[in-house]
Amino acid sequence: MGVKDLVVVETKDAVLVAHKDKVQQVKNIVAQLKKNNRTEYLQHREIFRPWGSHDTIAEGPRFQVKHVIVLPGHITAKQIHYHRTEHWIVVSGTAKVHLEDKTYLVSENESTYIPVGVPHAIENPGKIPLEIIEVRSGVYLEEDDVIRVPSSGVGY
Repeated sequence: MGVKDLVVVETKDAVLVAHKDKVQQVKNIVAQLKKNNRTEYLQHREIFRPWGSHDTIAEGPRFQVKHVIVLPGHITAKQIHYHRTEHWIVVSGTAKVHLEDKTYLVSENESTYIPVGVPHAIENPGKIPLEIIEVRSGVYLEEDDVIRVPSSGVGY
């Protein structure tokens, strides 16, 4: 109340409130994040992919928790991680899990474990969005710990 000429921008991981003449100074905030070794300056919390999206909801030195949505009829790329394990908990929908040479279904309120070094992908064979909670744990959790595995009909 009683303020004018403000710009307000809200995203899942940040809120910017600034006078309209000072908005360009946001680059100073980004520089400060970088100086303090914060990862927020690199990418947004929520990432969109052709198969759906993932949103980092919690993280620490040896863990990350993501809310993952796989769109109906879509599948993630088959991949391997060498520095982390993953636990997938199905919140809504049914997951078709491709783990090494096996394929199996995981229903709501069920979970599965992805060991280090094992090729895997997740598919949504259903008609509603598949929602999972993914818990990553390991010594290195960055997005570049991914080796894509060629596989006919599996992901992108």
